[in-house]
Amino acid sequence: MLTFFEAAKRVLVGKPFRNDRLRHQTLPKRIAMPVFSANALSSVAYAPDEILLTLALAGVAAVSVSPWVGLAVLVVLLVVIASYRQAVHAYPTGGGDYGIARRNLGNSAGLTVASALMVDYVLTVAVSVSAAAHYVIALAPGLAGGQTAMAVAGVVVLVLLNLRGVTRNALALAIPTYVFLAAILGMCAVGIVQALNGTLGEAPSARFEIIPDPALDAGLVGLAGALLILRAFSAGAAALTGVEVPSANVPSFQTPRSRNAASTLLMLGVAAGAMTAGVIYLANAVKVHVVQNPQEQLLLDGNPVSEDYIQNPVVSQLARTIFSEAAVPFVLVVGATALILVLAGHAAFNGFPVLASILAKDGYLPRQLRTRGDRLTFSNGILALGAGAILLILVFSADVTQLVQLYIVGVFVSFTASQAALIKHWTRELRSTADKKRRWRMKKSRAINSVGFVLTAAVLVVVLVTKFEYGAWVAVLAMVVLFVVMHGIKRHYDQVARELALDDTTFSRALPSRVHAVILVSHVRKPVLRALAFARASRPSKLDAIVVDVDPEETERTLQDWERYEIPVPITVLASPYRDTIMPIMEYIRSIRSDSPRDLIVVYIPEYVVGRWWEQLVHNQTALRIKTRLHFEPGVMVASVPWQLASSDAARKFQDLQ
Repeated sequence: MLTFFEAAKRVLVGKPFRNDRLRHQTLPKRIAMPVFSANALSSVAYAPDEILLTLALAGVAAVSVSPWVGLAVLVVLLVVIASYRQAVHAYPTGGGDYGIARRNLGNSAGLTVASALMVDYVLTVAVSVSAAAHYVIALAPGLAGGQTAMAVAGVVVLVLLNLRGVTRNALALAIPTYVFLAAILGMCAVGIVQALNGTLGEAPSARFEIIPDPALDAGLVGLAGALLILRAFSAGAAALTGVEVPSANVPSFQTPRSRNAASTLLMLGVAAGAMTAGVIYLANAVKVHVVQNPQEQLLLDGNPVSEDYIQNPVVSQLARTIFSEAAVPFVLVVGATALILVLAGHAAFNGFPVLASILAKDGYLPRQLRTRGDRLTFSNGILALGAGAILLILVFSADVTQLVQLYIVGVFVSFTASQAALIKHWTRELRSTADKKRRWRMKKSRAINSVGFVLTAAVLVVVLVTKFEYGAWVAVLAMVVLFVVMHGIKRHYDQVARELALDDTTFSRALPSRVHAVILVSHVRKPVLRALAFARASRPSKLDAIVVDVDPEETERTLQDWERYEIPVPITVLASPYRDTIMPIMEYIRSIRSDSPRDLIVVYIPEYVVGRWWEQLVHNQTALRIKTRLHFEPGVMVASVPWQLASSDAARKFQDLQ
C-alpha cells in the first residue's frame, strides 16, 4: 500500500517513466534559438530598470545618461557573444563553462566556475519569477502587495512541471519566445516611429520629480558621480545573463552543430542588443522615472506620492505610453514579458540539475544528485534549486532590485574564467598545429577570447567594487561556501574510495575464523522463533540468545517460557540497573569481540512489518536504535527478521496492483 507521501507524489508528479522514454533531441536553429535564449532575452524586462533606478539616485538629470550606459552594456554583450562563438568551435561537444575551465585551468578553477554557476542558476529563478510577478501586477493592479506569494507559487509550479517532465517540448517553449520577440521589437518600432513624427507621449511617471540621494545632490560630478555611473553599468550588465547557454548545448543542435550554435549566438546577440537598446532609448524619450523607494524618492506637485502608488516596470510603462492601457497590444507586450520571465526560470531548471549531476559524477556533490528520478528528470536537483529560489524570494520579498545586486557576480566569474581557459586552449592547440590556415583561425580566436577576458575581468572588478556592499557580498559568500563544501565532499569520497579499495590481503582479512550468532529476545513469541529458525539455518559456530532485564517480572516470564518450550539455545540475562536496553547489549557484543577479535558477530533482530504509517511509530523503535548503534561496531552484522502483521496484507496486495 502506498504511503500518504507516495500517493501525493503520484498525484503531483505522475507514474514513473521507463528508461526508453529518455531520448536525445536535436534542434534546428529556428527552434534552438528561442529555446536556449529565453534567459538572455528576458533580461530586457529588468536590466533597463536597474540602469534607470540606479541613475535616479542622482536626480532626473542623471537619468539622461542612461543611453550611454546602455551602449557600454551592449559593447560588452557583443564582445561576450563573439567570445562564446569561439567556444563552440573549440568544444563542439559542449560542456559549458565548468567543463572548459576544468579542462584547461584545473579542478579548482572548474570548481570556482561551478560554484558561480550554481549560485547564478538559483538567482536566475528568483529574479525571473519575481520580475514576472511584478508584470502580472502591471496587468492586474489589484494584486499589488502579493508579489512574494505569486513568486513563490510560480517557483512551486515550475518545480512540479519539471518533476513531471512535461515541459520539454521544444516547440511549446519556442512559440512564447518568438511572441515576446515580436511584441518587444514591434513596440520599439512603433515607439520610434511615433518619436520621429512627434506623436510619442510621455510615460505615466514622467510628471514625477525625483529626490536625489543627499550624497549625490550635485548630480553626476566628481568621484561619487563616476562610481554611480559604474554602478548603473554593473546593474545593466544583467542583460548578459544566459548568453552562454547555446555554447553549453552544442550537442543539442542539428548538424553542423558548431556552425549552427555559432549562428544562434549571433542571432541571440543581435536580438538582445536591439531590444535592450530600443527599450532604453524609448524609456529616455518618454521620460520613464523609476526609483528604488517611490514613497521616499518621488514627488508629485511637491508632495510625496501616495502610499498606494504602484511603480510598474519600464516595459509595461512603455507599452502603456505607446499603445494605451486598454489596448490589446499593451496586454500582449506585458503578458508576453511575464511569460518569457517564467520560461527563463524554467531554463534554469534544465541547467542546474544537469550541472549538479555532472558535479556529482565528478565526486563534488552528493551522489543522490547524479541519477534521474521516476520521470527521467534529475528530481533531487530540481527540488534543491526550487528550495534555494524560494528562500531568496522570501528573504528579499521578491524585490528584483535587491536580488539583481547578487546576480551579476556569478555571471562574470564564469565569463572571465571561461575566456582565460579558451586562451590557454588555443595556445596549446597552436603548439601542435602546422597548417597555416588553421593557425590563422586559432590566432584570431585567441585574440577574440583575449579581448573577452580583459573586458569581462574589468566588468567583474567593476561589479565587485560598486555592488559589494549592496548585496554582492552575499553571492560571493555563497560561492565560497559552495566551493569549500564541494571540496570537502570530494575529499570524503576519495577517502572512502581509498578505504574500500581491494589489496592483496583483503580476502584473507575478510574471512572470519568463526561466526557467532546472537538473537535479541524480549518475549517468547512467533517473531523470536522465526529469528531463531533463521539463525540456526545459517549454521553459525555459536548461537545464543540474550534478554535485557529491564522488568524483572517480564524477564522471569520470558525465561519460564524459554524453558517450557524447551528451546535448545542458551539464553543470557543482561543486567540493566538503570533500565537501559541498548548499553547492556553493546557491552555484551563488545565483550565477545574482545574475547574473539576475529569472530564475526551476527545479531538477529525480530521486526514487525506494518501496513499503516502510524503503526510504525508504536513498533520497531527500540530495534531501530539498536541497529543504529550496532552499525558503528566493527566485526558486527545486523540481520533484520521480518514478521508481517495482519495490517501488512492489504498493503502488500495494493503494492502488487501497482
